[in-house]
Amino acid sequence: MSPPDLDRGHALFLDLDGTLLEIAATPEAVAVPPGLPHLLQALQAQLGGALAIVTGRSIGVVDDLLNPFVAVAAGEHGASVRFPGGAVQALPQDPVVPAAWREALSAAADRWPGVLIEPKPHGLGVHFRLVPERGEAVWALVRGLVPPDHPSFRLIPAREAVEIGPRGVSKGLAVRQFMARSPFTGRRPIFVGDDVTDEAGMEAARSHGGIGLRVAEVFGGEPAAVRAWLRHGLALLERQVPASGAGR
Repeated sequence: MSPPDLDRGHALFLDLDGTLLEIAATPEAVAVPPGLPHLLQALQAQLGGALAIVTGRSIGVVDDLLNPFVAVAAGEHGASVRFPGGAVQALPQDPVVPAAWREALSAAADRWPGVLIEPKPHGLGVHFRLVPERGEAVWALVRGLVPPDHPSFRLIPAREAVEIGPRGVSKGLAVRQFMARSPFTGRRPIFVGDDVTDEAGMEAARSHGGIGLRVAEVFGGEPAAVRAWLRHGLALLERQVPASGAGR
């Protein structure tokens, strides 16, 4: 499958790690390629604002990484959403991840060097990228902590990681919320992502007449190829006559 050429009727929903940015050994070690914030800002302008970052990262971390670009964004898989214009909708920070869970995970990280705990406003991530052989043990531990019927939290699988996140949110829900608002409504959405947490976003895009693009299948697993497609898309958009009104 080849990615489509961008036009002014599209809306873009972009995952961050593994899609726009190369996966790093730790969440803090990720590198933002020079020019990416400017590229996203220019694309957002050409699309009349219809570009959003939809990620497992918190919105605050997105801002730090993409500075000076201030993205329309959904963070923590949709637990917090910043709409066009800057209004933020976020789940309450209560209930919090139980202290007993945090203590058990911290003790495990001490026993298993290379397993990293990433605190988030509405949950936490457990990364085992540095020690993939610990993956089964990590999963066994978190499954023992978080029952499948827990009323507030669920397990979210990710690439060489697992997250404890709030129940009832997803990247798909975030896409549907954006698509109900200007300037996204009426456009053909394209969701680009790299792992299982992005599948809900892709399905939401398809339900609105758009498509989902998996980085492994469409871009050879390379975020650099995603960025090259976006640069090509920007060049195409800059040559197109601006459409009047909202997306088509």
